[in-house]
Amino acid sequence: MSTTTEAGHDRPEPDLSVIVGERRHLTNLAYRLLGSLAEAEDAVQETYARWYAMSGPQQRAIDSPGAWLTTVAGRICLDQLGSARARRERYVGEWVPEPLPDRTEWFSGRESGDGADPADRNTLDESVNMAFLIVLESMTPAERVAFILHDVFRYSFGEVAEIVGRTPAACRQLASSARRRVADARVPAVPAAGQAVLVRHFKEAWEARDIRALVGLLAPDATMTADGGGLVGAALRPVEGSERIARYLITIADRAPGLTLLERTVNGLPGLVAQHSGSTVTVAAIGIADGRVARIWAVRNPEKLGAWTVDGAS
Repeated sequence: MSTTTEAGHDRPEPDLSVIVGERRHLTNLAYRLLGSLAEAEDAVQETYARWYAMSGPQQRAIDSPGAWLTTVAGRICLDQLGSARARRERYVGEWVPEPLPDRTEWFSGRESGDGADPADRNTLDESVNMAFLIVLESMTPAERVAFILHDVFRYSFGEVAEIVGRTPAACRQLASSARRRVADARVPAVPAAGQAVLVRHFKEAWEARDIRALVGLLAPDATMTADGGGLVGAALRPVEGSERIARYLITIADRAPGLTLLERTVNGLPGLVAQHSGSTVTVAAIGIADGRVARIWAVRNPEKLGAWTVDGAS
């Protein structure tokens, strides 16, 4: 990703609108790399801080400001991923990626407009669903960056190599290893309409405190993972099995009278949002397999619900 040249002194100033216009793309990329909108926005902010810290001649010497911004943001994210494992070890309870509401900009990749290849669009859409983000967490930082940049955002391995600091051949191997992890974890896709119907039935059974209906909608080996971050009450370990999950959900409802459940799009797929006294207290992403709810990722950590306080669940 060659971005600078020695002959920058005679160039005009970079177009500010072009520089600012890269923010959405950078945030999209950083979220997929880090699994946290807050951390993604911090990484993008740091990227712009480095841009504006350069002198005019230094900025004009850059062939492609967009490529430069992507390179810097990618390296910042790579550094953050390197220290993330240590932070996760200190995290109270289970860590779940930060959930995103239904905003079309999160699906925007390197290209914008209606000319995007449908296959690329499907890859972009999949790359924000919770199950996909969970698989990314199992990858090494270099694998994750190489895979997201190449397979999701369609950067060449030569461009990826400049960000990761390895050879193109090494980056190709990293992406291949990551691709196998994704393939091993993938389950057959469920049409959104069918998933929405199942989520609605699940919501209605939960509201009715109908344990038999809940058990029937859950896969026998279903797993629910709750993320409270030590800031609010949440199971510290995954709850496993349809009956245990059903009883846990009913206990939650009994302890929080006035809890309101809303059907919302969570990370691109039908999910549920729980509100209490008008405030969003839980966002649940739901994974379906063989016509039943197989996974529930319930994010309760208020620090991860900022995107849902305005519009997202209201």
